[in-house]
Amino acid sequence: MKKIFTIFLLLSFVSMSYIAAQGDNKYTILLTGASFASTQNGWFEIGCRQLNATPLNRAIGGEAIANTANRMIDGTLYSSEELDNIDALVIMQVHNKDVFDESQLLPDYKNYPVPFDRSNYAAAYDYVIKRYISECYNLKDNTKSKYYGTKSGKPAVIVLCTDWHDARVTYNTSIKKLAEKWGLPIIEFDKYIGFSKNQLHPATREQQSLLYAKDTQTIDGTKYGWHPLRGEDKYIQQRMASIFINLMQIVLPVK
Repeated sequence: MKKIFTIFLLLSFVSMSYIAAQGDNKYTILLTGASFASTQNGWFEIGCRQLNATPLNRAIGGEAIANTANRMIDGTLYSSEELDNIDALVIMQVHNKDVFDESQLLPDYKNYPVPFDRSNYAAAYDYVIKRYISECYNLKDNTKSKYYGTKSGKPAVIVLCTDWHDARVTYNTSIKKLAEKWGLPIIEFDKYIGFSKNQLHPATREQQSLLYAKDTQTIDGTKYGWHPLRGEDKYIQQRMASIFINLMQIVLPVK
């Protein structure tokens, strides 16, 4: 009887170990951004759980794409070990600036003067994209990398994001041009969030984004919602998570 009980415990342990192993995250996703992307929001964390992904949320309120570039330079955006395991880099730096302007871009990202300031959002975006793609490719020569000896190095998966609604026309328009230029997938929160600046709420007769925001911003004389209400229990965070998940399911490789 004792032997049977011991075997039962052993089988139970093996079964639980197998279930635990099956539950290990398949993906690792890194998010960089500012206040719309920081952990207090929740959409990224909800999405990563559904995607079976480990979330590396490096978004910091008040930062801009220049800060992302500078953190790549000083090595604080991700470590060399993390780079080897990141399946996708998601960028949600959504200040209402032109991030596509090619007039001051340089062919070699190493020639940009650093550190970056906020005088040229397009140049900072260009730096981040070119550097990440290059670093992923160069893993083919890193003897400590699992991509060592491969022809293409690590596939560089970069995902861009629009603002959470469509009022930031300058940014939303230019980030879509940038995505098309590089062939990068883009999470179109502005397209699928469920309302538009072009139509007022029929009951309030105000911009619909105001209903879901904790503060306001004024663009071209019109008041819109600025920061969406935060927390995983909030509708906009859940809606953004759904939009994020839908795109990432297309982008992430099957494992």
